[in-house]
Amino acid sequence: MQCIISITLVVSVSLICYFLSKHIDYRITALILLMTVSVTAMLFDIIPVLITAILSGLILNYFFIQPLFTLHITNTEDVLLFFMYLIIALVSAVLTYKIREAEKKARDKEEKEKTIQLYDTLLNSLSHELRTPIATIIGAIDTLKENKKKLSENNQTVLLEEIDKASIRLNRQVENLLNMSRLETGTLKTKQDWCDLNELIYSLIEKIAVVKNEHTINFDPDEKLPLFKLDTGLIEEIIQNLILNAIQYTPKKSIIKIVATHQLENCIITISDTGKGFPESEIKFAFDKFYRLPNTKTGGSGLGLSIVKGFVEAHNGAISLNNTPNSGACFTITIPTETSYLNSLKNE
Repeated sequence: MQCIISITLVVSVSLICYFLSKHIDYRITALILLMTVSVTAMLFDIIPVLITAILSGLILNYFFIQPLFTLHITNTEDVLLFFMYLIIALVSAVLTYKIREAEKKARDKEEKEKTIQLYDTLLNSLSHELRTPIATIIGAIDTLKENKKKLSENNQTVLLEEIDKASIRLNRQVENLLNMSRLETGTLKTKQDWCDLNELIYSLIEKIAVVKNEHTINFDPDEKLPLFKLDTGLIEEIIQNLILNAIQYTPKKSIIKIVATHQLENCIITISDTGKGFPESEIKFAFDKFYRLPNTKTGGSGLGLSIVKGFVEAHNGAISLNNTPNSGACFTITIPTETSYLNSLKNE
């Protein structure tokens, strides 16, 4: 197929030059054909390129160099022109192809190195993120089994809470990996239904209460908020990831505030905190896969915010990150969606 395309290209260019031969010198035609060979070298494999170079030289000789319609050349200058053209065309074709191949190998090598680096980052993160909760669970269970009679009821409760926290953390990492896989393979499809955002946020706060880590989560529901047509599971993942991200990267006793509003045809959710915020130079990288702020404490796989962005975009929405005047971080989610008030929905 490449041979056919390259031959067709050379023949087409030659025909145009032939019909214009009264207006352009055959030396100009040689330059135009040489440029055509260079173009094919940038697009096709070496065999079609060599065929194009040789064919263009024969066409130049037969149709443009005197005497016409013969491969015989009488003028010494034209003989030199023909052989110089053939050499330059072949060398240009081969060099252009080689350069293209070298660039391709360099790109492949760079992409491979980036892929290896990403997987190394993921494995390093997961080795800590999975090992820590598993070790906590095993240690707590062993303690309960071996010292059940010696432990007070309060100590047993503390150990059970540690198991609960570790289980949630472990489950979070597995969910993040599965969600990232769904996003990358394009298998994520939203299943939208009517959602009471106030109720969803309340139940989510209760669900993660065990891992609040002395943080305060404030949410004042808007009783006039309509129902939104959203994928409840994905919205819950979005809000949960942002809350857990704030808990992990802000000091204890920080305040996390959640606000849900309705503007025009959009559902607006903001999640802000009273932490130190993001360095302005780092905000543009916040949603990159495996990204973590420099000099932050260990923990986290760097997938949470990239998953949030993917889930928001699955709703055809957008998410932005800014620092608040009080230096904390503020995530704003805007999702275009249908709305309906409960009374209207009952009448449908």
